[in-house]
Amino acid sequence: MWQETRDDDDPVGSLKEKLFVVVQKSFVPDSEFDKTTRHEPATDQNPRSHQIQDKHLANMGSVLDSQSAFGIPDGSPDGSYYDPGVFSPPPTNNPEDMMASRGQLASARPRKVANKEEMPDSIKGPDEKPQHEVIDASGGRDSSTEDKEKLATKDVAEKSIEAAPEPPPPVEEDATDEDEEAGQDAPAAAGRTASRASSTRSRALSIVPRAKRRGLFAQLALLPEVDRPYDYSNKVKWTITTFVAIAGAAAPMGSAIFYPGLPEISVEFGVSSTVVNLSVAFYMLAMSIFPLWWSSFSETLGRRTIYLSSFLLNVVFSLISGFSVNIAMLIVFRILSGGAAASVQAVGAGTIADVWESKERGRAMGMFYLGPLMGPLLAPIIGGALTQAFGWRSTMYFLTAYGAVCFVLILFALPETLAKRKPLVPPARQGDEPLSRVSTTRSVQVRTRKAGKSLKRAFVDPLEVVTYLRFPAVAIVVYYAAITFGSLYVLNISIQSAFSEPPYGFSALIIGLLYIPSSLGYFIASLLGGPWLDRIMVREAERAGRYDAHGKLIYLPEDRMQENAWISATLYPGALVWYGWTAQNGVLWIAPAVANFFFGLGSMLVFSAATTMLTEFMPRRSSSGVALNNFVRNIFSCTGGVVTQPLINVMGNGWLMTAVGLLAWLSGNICLWLLRRNAQKWRAQMDKELNK
Repeated sequence: MWQETRDDDDPVGSLKEKLFVVVQKSFVPDSEFDKTTRHEPATDQNPRSHQIQDKHLANMGSVLDSQSAFGIPDGSPDGSYYDPGVFSPPPTNNPEDMMASRGQLASARPRKVANKEEMPDSIKGPDEKPQHEVIDASGGRDSSTEDKEKLATKDVAEKSIEAAPEPPPPVEEDATDEDEEAGQDAPAAAGRTASRASSTRSRALSIVPRAKRRGLFAQLALLPEVDRPYDYSNKVKWTITTFVAIAGAAAPMGSAIFYPGLPEISVEFGVSSTVVNLSVAFYMLAMSIFPLWWSSFSETLGRRTIYLSSFLLNVVFSLISGFSVNIAMLIVFRILSGGAAASVQAVGAGTIADVWESKERGRAMGMFYLGPLMGPLLAPIIGGALTQAFGWRSTMYFLTAYGAVCFVLILFALPETLAKRKPLVPPARQGDEPLSRVSTTRSVQVRTRKAGKSLKRAFVDPLEVVTYLRFPAVAIVVYYAAITFGSLYVLNISIQSAFSEPPYGFSALIIGLLYIPSSLGYFIASLLGGPWLDRIMVREAERAGRYDAHGKLIYLPEDRMQENAWISATLYPGALVWYGWTAQNGVLWIAPAVANFFFGLGSMLVFSAATTMLTEFMPRRSSSGVALNNFVRNIFSCTGGVVTQPLINVMGNGWLMTAVGLLAWLSGNICLWLLRRNAQKWRAQMDKELNK
């Protein structure tokens, strides 16, 4: 830029100003150049000139500062350093004379594109037309033409900006599902583009170097850690899901495998059956409480570290349980072993959410839940066979071996999947800077505060999960899943009680085999229910026309509660009533077995939908949401395990199952009605509070 007046005794400075114009014409769009260089002094009244100059100064500074690049010797007093083949200096600093030389100046810069066809597509607007300058005979610009050109240039520039296509958004390699869920409320774009998720698998994996991988013994993992777990191939994702499901069976298996050996334990330790049952009740209580800490630690230490640490402890405590010499020792180490193995109950669902996107997560969550549900159904068969052949201690050794197998699988086959960790200790505030040597009192205060924060993070913050029950959507989903899970344990105890007594009188091994029908229902529901759930999500999003700015469908958690939920809310309570009266009246064993199959089918649909919804209601706290669900449902199952047998003795299987089925049916339908009516309002309120 040049001013309207300049001292004539500084030809070098004047030349630099003109060179600035020449180089600027190579960097600045013509519309901006014409607005900012046409006789307009760079003053406070004309801030636009300063803005444009500052905008492009970084690109031109190195060129202007190097005079030798233009052949300009320092201190030249005359105009001999000008290249007459490029341009001639204006005879004066008069603006009109300077504009008369503009045609010569223009020849020094790159050729202007004359027509639209020669322009690059990235900068060409649909309405852009070639611009021409009108110069009068005296070399100056006609004033009326100049005014018209100003308006035309401004109009063309605005149209070009409006019409130019927006560049594609940058893809962040470290993007997580939480980030995608947080952006689902963006308005739908007018022109829908291909979903970013659809191209995820075609993107090359960004593999973390082995030396920089996270987690305990991360260098030993055969599957590589990647920056974006969504980019794993489906084969790798299903491998991770399978291993996590196998590990997820450990804790529930430990509770059910103990049932066949309870009478033998009572005789060996000389205690009543009620005291022995406490070992099972406290074990399940540990399964509900310990995951609160495991889920909290997994957000800071990572999934892999929690898995390896917890299963190492599980192996040790299960082995010690097998060497118990009294009932107190057995109960204590059973509590510790159950709490250690329960890490997968919360962290496992977080791992599934790490690697699977929302539109595929229903099927993956169903397959994952096969582990925790197959454990208590296969465990009575295994426990009955082992107890009958080798005694009750063999069941503890079996759990030790199973925990060791899970530890090895995780050690060599499970990479870290948590994209971003939370800091273990919050960043220090400005007042917590290192202190001088003389500030001893202040130093003690700062260190005490840091220690307090660490202790709070380790022992108090995990209990914050319980406060999520203040959100109605979370409370209703958790309650619905807990009622269903409690019904499962009531049924399991009833099966053992009903078929071990007349008129059936089956052995422990045969009773264990009678758990297979419900296991078959779980398996079929996980294979078919998961894809069904995902198709429902896609259908509801398409029907509502919910798309984000990238053309990707926006999925809402409440979409998962459609016809699948209404069917399951009636199917499994009806199966409970069916089973109760056929078992009480001594009907052929196949009748209650078929009822158990439908119970497994209906309850599995509830488990998979509820767990997936919790990971989506709290996308950035998926493990915490599942830990809360696990906490409440295991309290229900523990209660059911304690009170079922006394209630059967008083009411009989028929009336007990009728009462439980009626409670489950009413609870399910009321929960679904409330979610359908208020989910959107509750979710918005929850997002607002959680994102403060």
